[in-house]
Amino acid sequence: MHSVEVRPAVSAEASAISRLLATAIRDSYTGLLGSTDVERLVSRHCPLTRINAEIGIRGGAPGWLGWLVAVDADGTVVGTAAGGVPLAGHGELYALCTLPSRRHEGIGSTLLAAATDRMRAHEAERQSISLPTTKDPALPFYERHGFTGDGTRLARTLRPPRTP
Repeated sequence: MHSVEVRPAVSAEASAISRLLATAIRDSYTGLLGSTDVERLVSRHCPLTRINAEIGIRGGAPGWLGWLVAVDADGTVVGTAAGGVPLAGHGELYALCTLPSRRHEGIGSTLLAAATDRMRAHEAERQSISLPTTKDPALPFYERHGFTGDGTRLARTLRPPRTP
């Protein structure tokens, strides 16, 4: 396992986030979804202009808490997550992925923990994510982290952070 730094994304990382999302989507869903559906996901979730604009949103508005990146010691973006608290008490993960070559290193769990901490700071008591298919390869990851649901819409109750 390699250590990574997880922190808020900066504008200069928008293109790395866009490429990482597109790579992760194509790697995860090619063969599960038709090529048109895969490219539709890429065009919906990976536009550089959208990601750059979202990184530029300052102030931690509850509906949008921003992009996080997991960065290697050499500055390479190896994972990303985005989320918010669009409804009182309810956090939503909009994106969470790592480079396919860096899966199973704990990077996704570290990103999930950081996104969850941000949501708790905005009083989220529940956290959800939507997946494109019931056969989503990320389903076991989310189930290990306590998410349950019908396979495309998953949620979990957030426990308050432990105090020492």
